[in-house]
Amino acid sequence: MAPRPTAQERMRWNPAQAAAFLRHNHTHHGDQPADLFELLLGTGMRRGEALGLHWTHVHLSEKSLLVRWNPTAVNNHRLYLGHPKTKASRNWVSLSLRVAAALEGLVFCQPDGCPLRPQGVLTELRRRSEEIGLPRIGVHDLRHTAATIMISSRAPLTVVSKTLRHSTLSTTVNLYGHLLPHAARDAVTPIDKALTRSDREHRQSTSAPEDRAA
Repeated sequence: MAPRPTAQERMRWNPAQAAAFLRHNHTHHGDQPADLFELLLGTGMRRGEALGLHWTHVHLSEKSLLVRWNPTAVNNHRLYLGHPKTKASRNWVSLSLRVAAALEGLVFCQPDGCPLRPQGVLTELRRRSEEIGLPRIGVHDLRHTAATIMISSRAPLTVVSKTLRHSTLSTTVNLYGHLLPHAARDAVTPIDKALTRSDREHRQSTSAPEDRAA
């Protein structure tokens, strides 16, 4: 019997589910949230980082953007732009070709220029995922989904950590170490090969001359 998925494993989509969600958005909605979800899944950015994105920090020709702002609600849910919580978060993010294409002509804001409300993004995520029967997850789980896809594709953990802009590699290991059984296998395989090769060379060097001739 296959083991039951943990709560953390249930709070993310696999690559097929993520791709289906993006296709559904672009086919049936084709609006700002559709491109916002493309950015979140394609980069692993946090919701606030995406909603605080300014055009002056988007460099499509270089396929990159700079994270500098994060909307924060105060008082009567009034939004103001502050800096991300850590220095590591305020950094460059690389863009794939499909994410760069999604950003062309795009500004994540309301008609009056104010940022989209985080709760509204969650509402759209829940509504649109339900339209095609996907598991119910939160906006931040899109970041976990992106991380899972990167790790499952065997991207080096240091690269994953840099892409997610974690302050330390240990943060990445603590969050996603359970997804790395392949890393353990990859680590011991060279040891096995080296030891086996050494055993073989030792046997060859100590065998009798007639055995080597044979």
